[in-house]
Amino acid sequence: MAEKGKILVVDDEMGPREALRLILKPIYEVYTAANGQEALDLLQKEEIDLVTLDLKMPGLSGFDVLKEIKKLDKKIDVIVITGQGSLPNAKEAIHYGAGDFISKPFNVADIISVVSKVFERRRYTARLNELIKKIKELRPADEILPG
Repeated sequence: MAEKGKILVVDDEMGPREALRLILKPIYEVYTAANGQEALDLLQKEEIDLVTLDLKMPGLSGFDVLKEIKKLDKKIDVIVITGQGSLPNAKEAIHYGAGDFISKPFNVADIISVVSKVFERRRYTARLNELIKKIKELRPADEILPG
C-alpha cells in the first residue's frame, strides 16, 4: 500500500484547525500547529508534503511562515486557508509560493478536492521524474542520433 501523504495544518484557532484535522485524517497523516513557530519547528523534525496555512496568526504571520517554508523546502506544497480572503492577500500568497487559496468558512468538498489535486500532481511529478531518470539511464546524454 502507498504511504499516506503528510499534512501539517497551521491555524491559531482551534475550531478550524480541528475541523481540518478531522476532515483529512481518514486519508492522510495529519499534524497540527497552533502558530507559525510551532509549524516551523515541526517542519524541522518531520517530512511534510503539504501545509494548510492561516494568514492571520499572533507572532509570525502566515506570509512569514510561507516564506520560511519555501526557504526550507520548495517542494512542500502550501494551501492558504484564511478568513482574510481578499484578492491582494491571494496574490501575495501565490507570489510567495502558495499553490492555492481558500477563504473561511471553508467547504469540506473544496478542501478535499484541492488537497486531492495537490497529491495527484505530486504523484504525477514523481512518476515523470522516475521516467526521465530511466530514459537517461537507457540513453546516455553524449550519444548522438544518426543524421
